[in-house]
Amino acid sequence: MTVLETRPPVLHGKKRVLAAAFVGTAVEWYDFYAYGTAAALIFNAQFFPTDSPAAGTLASFGTFAVGFIARPLGGIIAGHLGDRIGRKALLAVSLVLMGLASTGIGLLPNYASIGMAAVIGLVILRLLQGLACGAEWGGSALLSVEHAPRGLRGFFGSFTQVGSAAGMLLATGSFALVQALTTDEQFQAYGWRIPFLASALLVGVGLYIRLGVEDAPAFKKLKIEDRVVRAPALDVVRHEWRGLLVTIGLRLAQPGLFAILAIYMIGYLASRRGDSTSGVAAVAIGSAIGLASGPLWGWASDKWGRRPIAIAAIIGIAVFIWPFFWFLDHGSLVLLPVMMILGMNILHDAIYGPQAAWFAEQFPVHLRYSGVSMGCQIGTVLSGGLTPVIAAALLLAAGNQPWLICAYITVLCALSFVAALAAKDPIHDRLKGRPTIDVFEENQ
Repeated sequence: MTVLETRPPVLHGKKRVLAAAFVGTAVEWYDFYAYGTAAALIFNAQFFPTDSPAAGTLASFGTFAVGFIARPLGGIIAGHLGDRIGRKALLAVSLVLMGLASTGIGLLPNYASIGMAAVIGLVILRLLQGLACGAEWGGSALLSVEHAPRGLRGFFGSFTQVGSAAGMLLATGSFALVQALTTDEQFQAYGWRIPFLASALLVGVGLYIRLGVEDAPAFKKLKIEDRVVRAPALDVVRHEWRGLLVTIGLRLAQPGLFAILAIYMIGYLASRRGDSTSGVAAVAIGSAIGLASGPLWGWASDKWGRRPIAIAAIIGIAVFIWPFFWFLDHGSLVLLPVMMILGMNILHDAIYGPQAAWFAEQFPVHLRYSGVSMGCQIGTVLSGGLTPVIAAALLLAAGNQPWLICAYITVLCALSFVAALAAKDPIHDRLKGRPTIDVFEENQ
């Protein structure tokens, strides 16, 4: 019996909300991960030809980071509008913008055809992806969490997170399928474009489901009572700075590990061991399992609290990253899916699954979209967005040895550990009999 089957009364009337959070995020992240996979496999040759493979890879991951740098701006804009006019409208705009940007990448001529114009075009389209993704996560998280019954916010919010796993699965699966159906020459010539062009079909599905969902009652009540603030982003900085710092800190270790597992590892194995397929296959397996592990961890956090689960996972990541790189250099790649499950589905998902609910619990309803968007996107830039390019630079700095990369991830874990201790956790505090303020119950 699944978690869904045990609570049919709770889910009555909520299934479209969960589907909207899941499908929209899946489409957004399909496009984003498709770029990351292409950056690891093909963009260095298509857009950054150079005599040095390491320099080409560094430039390719640099454009990957550009998308993350644009995400805070997308989050601020969407947070401002989302806290003023509603969550639903912004989610439709972000979905269309991401689809247009990804289709444009699929149609963009390479460097051999139009020279630097190809690089400029790629950077612009990547910036648009970043803006769309920055707008997407906060709204999707609130769409699910604000509709959730008390005691199931972690489980409901995990559907936004599971959408990310589904998007990664679709992206890596599409690249693996295209690679299987084409020769190396065909993949280089046109095959890599197919996953980007397929985005247009997915956007249509996401829009159809999302446009049928209304804003949550708490936000509707806020508008009726005319409690919408004029400058929510500024108010977050002025009055909710503690929650902002906490959410930034909580978004360091988890995205950093993800960038290593899902993006950097693929290129690392291709260059170190001449294997460009094992990493993609392992990521696809981890993504598939993530469809179940994300909700499981979200549900677990509803039972035992967000903080104890996150702290255990953060410590686990700090330890795991060291033997993981030894394994990439020396281990049997047949066992790579096992390492992926340990790193992605156990350690990463224990933090990521409950994250939508935990971030939302840090902010009152009138500042929630701005708060969760800013915290999430700034933290992601500082960790996940920069990690592939930082890792490539650290590998060179350490004489082609990965120990500096491991140290970097360990530092991110230390910062996230401090943030987890400082974060509000009404569920865990209630279980421990401590006085606590639940901003959801306070505003609803």
